[in-house]
This record gives sequence, C-alpha cells and structure tokens, in this order.
Amino acid sequence: MKIAIVGSGYVGLVTGACFSEVGIDVVCVDIDRKKIDNLNNGVIPIYEPGLEEMLLRNMKKGRLSFTTNIATAIKDCEVLFIAVGTPPDEDGSADLKYVLSVARDCGKHMDDYLLVVTKSTVPVGTSEKVRLALQDELNKREVDIDFDVASNPEFLKEGAAIDDFLKPDRIVIGLESARAKELMKSLYKPFTLNGHPVIFMDIISAEMTKYAGNSMLATKISFMNDIANLCEIVGADINLVRKGIGSDSRIGNKFIYPGIGYGGSCFPKDVQALIQTAGEFNYNLRVLKAVEEVNKDQKLVLFNKIMNFFEGDINGKTIALWGLSFKPQTDDMREAPSLIIVKKLLEAGAKVKAYDPVAIKEAKHHFGDTIAYCEDQYETLIDADCVAILTEWPEFKFPNFKIIKKLLNTPAVFDGRNIYDKAEMQQNGFDYFCIGVDTTRQPAQINAAQLETLLKD
Repeated sequence: MKIAIVGSGYVGLVTGACFSEVGIDVVCVDIDRKKIDNLNNGVIPIYEPGLEEMLLRNMKKGRLSFTTNIATAIKDCEVLFIAVGTPPDEDGSADLKYVLSVARDCGKHMDDYLLVVTKSTVPVGTSEKVRLALQDELNKREVDIDFDVASNPEFLKEGAAIDDFLKPDRIVIGLESARAKELMKSLYKPFTLNGHPVIFMDIISAEMTKYAGNSMLATKISFMNDIANLCEIVGADINLVRKGIGSDSRIGNKFIYPGIGYGGSCFPKDVQALIQTAGEFNYNLRVLKAVEEVNKDQKLVLFNKIMNFFEGDINGKTIALWGLSFKPQTDDMREAPSLIIVKKLLEAGAKVKAYDPVAIKEAKHHFGDTIAYCEDQYETLIDADCVAILTEWPEFKFPNFKIIKKLLNTPAVFDGRNIYDKAEMQQNGFDYFCIGVDTTRQPAQINAAQLETLLKD
C-alpha cells in the first residue's frame, strides 16, 4: 500500500515514520522547499525521542520519501492524510486555509479513487468542507472520479509520540463508506494485532472526539491549579490532596499535577477552537471558558511569587530559569508558560539567564538576545539572585543542592512543577516556594491530649 501525508510538521513526520516502520510506502509532502531538502539530507526539523532514528532507517530502506510535488505524491496513492497546521485565527477559531488548499490540490491532480483523511485537528464540519473543495476542483476538470473523506484525529503526546502511535490507547476513525472502512482497517492492521482498539464512528463524532478529549485534559489541569491556589490560602498541601483524590479510580492520577499552566500546540488552541465552535451554534461553553481563564492566570503565579519575595522590586536582579519548553522531552515552546514569565521578568527590569536541554535554539527565535543562554543548569546560577524551575526535565529532579546554594546570591528556589520536597529544601536552608503549598506557614502542632482525642473520634 502507498499513502501520502501532506504536511511534514510534528504530526506528519511522526505519522509518516510510524507507517513506514510497519512496511507501508509513505511519501511526505510539504510546500517548504528548505524543509524538504533538509529532510532528504537527514536533517530533522523537530525534536522528538526516537523520531530521527526511525526516519533515517526507513528512508534508507526506501519506504519513506519527501517531496514538494503533491501531484507526484498522489499518483498510485490509495490514502492521503492531511496533516497541515490549523493555527488559531484572531477570534480563536481554527484557520482551515491550509487544509482546504490540500483538498483542492487533490481535486486538481487525482486520477483514480482516493481516500482523503483529515489528520489535522479540525473543527466539527471540516470534512464536509474538504469534500466540497475537492469536488469543486473535479467539477472544474469535468471528470467523474470517486473519492471518500474520513477523519482520523491524532492523540500523540509530545515526548512520547512514537510509542503513542505504535501502541495507541485507541484509534478513532470517522467515515461514511464500506470502502473507506476496509482501507483504514487494512492500513491500521499492524497496530491492532496486539489488541489496540479501533473505534469507528461517523465523521462529525470523530472530529468532536479530538476536541473533547483535549478539552477534558485541559479542564483537569486548570481544576487542579485552581484548587492548588486555594490550598495555599487555607493552609492545605496540594501534593497530599492530589494523592487523596487521585486514588479514586473515577478520577485517576493523570493530569492532576499542579503547575504553572498548560501550553503546547494542542490544549490552548483546541480549547479556544471548541469555544468558538460552540459560539457559532449560539451555545456558551461556560466550563471551558473558565478553564482558559484559570490557565491564563496560572502562568503568572510563579512570577508573582518572585515579586513578593523581593518585595515588589526585581529591577537589576538576575533570575535563573531551568527549562523553557512547555513540557519535558520536547523543544516545543508554543504557548509555553516561559514565554509569559520571561516577558514579565524583563518588563520588571530583571536580567534572565536560562537553560533548557533541547529548547535553546527554539528559545532564541522567541527571545533573541534579550536573555542569556547557558550551557548547563549550574551556569545559570552564577551571580543569580534566585532560580525558577519552569519545566520538569529529569535532570532537574536530583541536582546538587550544595552547588545551588553556593552559587546563588540568595538561596531562593521557585519550583513551578513541585519536583522538590518542601521539608528537605527548608532543612537545607533554602527559601522554597512551590505551587499549592504555603511554604511560609508552619504546620499546626498537635499535643498529646489533642492527638488522643482525634484517635478516639
């Protein structure tokens, strides 16, 4: 089987690599000539664990190729995936111009049956727009060629995308014809042999499933961050609260870790797009609007803690930052909390020194020479007045605290990901601040008589 994937970004490259890994002939298409030339020369434009090795291996075996020519890619192709970007418009809705452009190109160049599948995250109703755009081009050519459209949303976690594709929790496919179903069953057969489920449904439901899934996860994150902020006020410990509620199987222990807000290419964009879609149908998604508002405010929490510690004046202070990407195992900085935090620090007159294991190159596109970039985490601490952890990279979890304390002008640590133990940090002489715990409050003391009464109760 030969398939084409239009769009050689994150989703397109992972999809192409994984399909070629199981023996399918894949041609990836992109209009960016420089990107395609780099890919053909083995230069990968994104960081994702395991992706480079898989791409190079399958290119060498002749199962994976890259081109800017969609007409060539479509020839003898049975399935074409649309995996181009859907950036948010000014009103938060998804911009479909790239998706519909691919659909029109299919109509211009196809000469036999083709199944066109939207892999990009698209609003409800997009597949019908794809169908109309494609049919319009066929009508202009005055040809009658059969085709189908389908929706196959991706559920890839950045940093674990290869495993997610090869061993999926589920494969969601929205389609309308028996022919399309048989093609998709055949295509995904290698991934379902070990019991990974394929869920077939109508196209509109498949499109909604993607947005609903990401919005639910975003809701869990904002809920926990809201509760974390309340915990600080009343004197509770969000880390203990998280364990208490996470043991309930109805809630689970995933996506209930407090922090400095969600970012990345999916959650912010998808929440906004779903709110916009609801608005088009005169429905008010009140919960998701609150989710978005909480997340916006949460990105300021760590900055406010730094300002409070320095009594509202950080002009001339040097702030060390550990981590810039929105999460570990990726160089993606789209909607990352670091973008807001760095901006606020600089506006307040602070100097910023930063280190990230893989995102420094990407950070330079955002910050230019307004901050200093360091080769390792400890270099950031030299002459710094405090350190803030923005991304929970593994190498930050067990640092040498003696070195940290020795290098910092002030032994102050602002932990935006709650990766350190409050008691241990305070015992080591640090001013320690995290999310959802009032580290300045002393735990209540219970005497023997009070303890005996509690135990009786």
